[in-house]
Amino acid sequence: MPRPLIVLTNDDGVRSPGLLAAVHALRGLGELMVVAPREQQSSSGRAFYWSKRPVLKSKIKIGRLQIPAFAVDASPAVTMRNALMLLAPRPPALVVSGINYGENLGSGLTISGTVGAALEAASDGVPALAVSLETAKEFHMSHSHAVDFSTAAHWTRWMAERILAHAIPENAPVVNVNVPSDATDATAWRVTRASHQAYFKSLVQDGKFIGYDVVIRAEDLERDSDIYAVRVDRVVSITPLTYDLTARVNFKTFARTLQKKLNVKRTRARATNKTVRRV
Repeated sequence: MPRPLIVLTNDDGVRSPGLLAAVHALRGLGELMVVAPREQQSSSGRAFYWSKRPVLKSKIKIGRLQIPAFAVDASPAVTMRNALMLLAPRPPALVVSGINYGENLGSGLTISGTVGAALEAASDGVPALAVSLETAKEFHMSHSHAVDFSTAAHWTRWMAERILAHAIPENAPVVNVNVPSDATDATAWRVTRASHQAYFKSLVQDGKFIGYDVVIRAEDLERDSDIYAVRVDRVVSITPLTYDLTARVNFKTFARTLQKKLNVKRTRARATNKTVRRV
């Protein structure tokens, strides 16, 4: 029986040290295969774009181990589609996206290329793990070797082992892990939900965007959220995700609300028509 196939990707590009750290961490868990964008693709979400440049094939050598690596000139989501539909020799048991330079928290998750690649895998029926390490924002678009990925690599393997051994619920096909910058292998972990807060906010000056920064509204930050876990309690955040973006509302109540508003508009329209006729 063949070993489980694990596909690794990273929106920071195929040369990212975070990707290499994940490869090292997952040795021995299964057959590894790397499929990642040629270049930096941060904040691409599930954008669907690509070029006609051919896929580049190489190998990542770790001791005697040679891991096939493919560089795709495309967004993280399209890169993942290449991996699953064109390059993988069989259906993967797991996709691992990361380790990302910078945390992916709150409502900004849909912007993340790291999470976007994982969601693309999940939409094709493959369990996916997204891993991000909290870093200073000057490292977000870098391949800096000043960032130590060793602890995040530990948590990558820790989570991958459990997904492979126990599987994850079908209605939570993506696990989003965020590791605080000061975490260790012994740091506590917590299952969280994605905060409603945006976390990263664009900064505007003189009518122009000048960058972004972390902005947290402490007064209404949810205590069970990913932001609270990482930024307040400094624990590893583990958030089960799904691509179902349906709001948690009562459909019947929502429908009644829509009907009520529609009736009000119709009543006003009829009143207006009667007024016109009287004139």
